[in-house]
Amino acid sequence: MYSCLRFFLFQFDPEKIHHLVTGILNRFFRINWFRNLVAKSLNLESEKLHREVFGLKFKNPVGLAAGFDKNAEYVEAFAALGFGFIEVGTVTPLPQPGNEKPRMFRLPADEALINRMGFNNQGVDVVADRLKRVNREDLIIGGNIGKNKWTPNEDAVKDYIICFDRLFDVVDYFVVNVSSPNTPGLRELQEKEPLMHILNSLQERNNKDGIAKPILLKIAPDLTNQQLEDIVEIVQKTKIAGLIATNTTLSREGLASPEGVKNQSGGLSGKPLTKRSTEVIAYLYAKLGSAFPIIGVGGIHTAQNALDKLNAGAALVQLYTGFIYEGPGLIKAINRQILKK
Repeated sequence: MYSCLRFFLFQFDPEKIHHLVTGILNRFFRINWFRNLVAKSLNLESEKLHREVFGLKFKNPVGLAAGFDKNAEYVEAFAALGFGFIEVGTVTPLPQPGNEKPRMFRLPADEALINRMGFNNQGVDVVADRLKRVNREDLIIGGNIGKNKWTPNEDAVKDYIICFDRLFDVVDYFVVNVSSPNTPGLRELQEKEPLMHILNSLQERNNKDGIAKPILLKIAPDLTNQQLEDIVEIVQKTKIAGLIATNTTLSREGLASPEGVKNQSGGLSGKPLTKRSTEVIAYLYAKLGSAFPIIGVGGIHTAQNALDKLNAGAALVQLYTGFIYEGPGLIKAINRQILKK
């Protein structure tokens, strides 16, 4: 059924149809009987799915990755689809429009997407105020934070602190995003010295007044083993809560899509990332063990893809492109497969 709907949706511009469909769904999910009907159909409830990670209790290990709900507009609707946690953002201190359109491209031959959105969002104040009104129940919400495009890298820490302070009371965990390829110079912040400075500054902020929230770092799949070794050292020294592996890739290796599409600039997500993201998870888990939990994301299009990441060492998983290609039934399929283990 979803494949027929996907065929229809894929006839339209990716970004436009995303906003149209999520807006329509959000309106329908305000109707109690509709929300309850969908939740009953798609949700799996079992204590065997419960996870305690970073000191937080998740009702299931399948989450929605950052980028899908940048402005926290649809949190309750996505929760009704069966996600165990929702990550909003990436959020910046001030609103910004992002890069020029078109900035999102489908690669059906590869079951992938390329995006160069550029942290388009309404700003941290809007997102924080919106999250105050969310019906949380047992839902975990993460806040993915970044810097404004015009903020020089030497001042980037100030942007991360602004977002951290503003969102502190309305999210359960934080993700420091220095790995998006779509903000010029951002990935330079993954280098050891600037990254240590950002994470240590946030940790100092985090440990004030006797309250702390988990801080995670989201990394790129394009890091070398030496760079991953640096990440391991940084995680251990800064004592952050864990990692998200991985963000989108700049690689275009092995793609079957036409040149005009696959050579668009931006980050590639979807099936071409499946293997590499799992390799990164396994590498990091071998170095860090369970002391620093990993959220696995990248190329999860089947329940087996998710299990592979969990078996490689991920404590939780997130969906983005697979959710677009496979539909909300993928969430239930993953949870059902986990229950069979």
